Amino acid sequence: MSKNEAAGDGAGDVRAALAALQAGRGYVLPHRGLMAVALPELYGAYEVMYRALTVDERHMTPLQRECVWLAILVACDEPVGTHHVAAFRRCGGTDRDAAALFRQTAWAMGADAHAFMRGEWAPHFPGFDPAAAYLDGASALNAAGELPDETARLARMAVQAARGGLWALETELEAAYGAGLDERRMAEAISLIIWPRGVNPFVRAAEAWLGLLRSGRVTPSPAFAAWAGVKDQGPLVLGQGPAR
Repeated sequence: MSKNEAAGDGAGDVRAALAALQAGRGYVLPHRGLMAVALPELYGAYEVMYRALTVDERHMTPLQRECVWLAILVACDEPVGTHHVAAFRRCGGTDRDAAALFRQTAWAMGADAHAFMRGEWAPHFPGFDPAAAYLDGASALNAAGELPDETARLARMAVQAARGGLWALETELEAAYGAGLDERRMAEAISLIIWPRGVNPFVRAAEAWLGLLRSGRVTPSPAFAAWAGVKDQGPLVLGQGPAR
């Protein structure tokens, strides 16, 4: 029997797994079938992580979470994820909410212009504060209050994390501390980028947050202060220990 013939022995299990998924969610993306066929252990672990990351209610409200999801998907130019459009509607999201959200998303995506002004051109415009200009612009776009301020902030920081805009992410995080946002909601918003963008951008976002905590410019909760106090957080330094 060839290896490929042996791999077909679990055909019934594959069909049953995908049928159950289809019945529960109403759709099946192709990668789930591929994992069910060839990587059943990953298939099971994936479902657990998927539910923990995108389905189970944690710190954000359901509508907040779906607003953040839409912002991330738009910022990543990612059309896969229409189930989040459905979830946004199911949670009460309206076209008016979406318009306000996408204005914030577009503004966040343009943060590179403000980041540029921190570089060689900074001496030419000594009275221009890029961070203040970025935050003031975002606030002005939402002056009518069409989107709750907290939701707008969470969406923008998730966009920055997803796109690797670490200066803007740090700016958003510092402002969020000043506005009294719940750190756990901030962490949840940023964590959603793991699905469409991968773990490494999440690592870099966490590194930027850690640097902010250690800078002394914000006052974290005891748990987040404990995280900041743990030394030697970073990539493996080759030659100094076993790689795992």
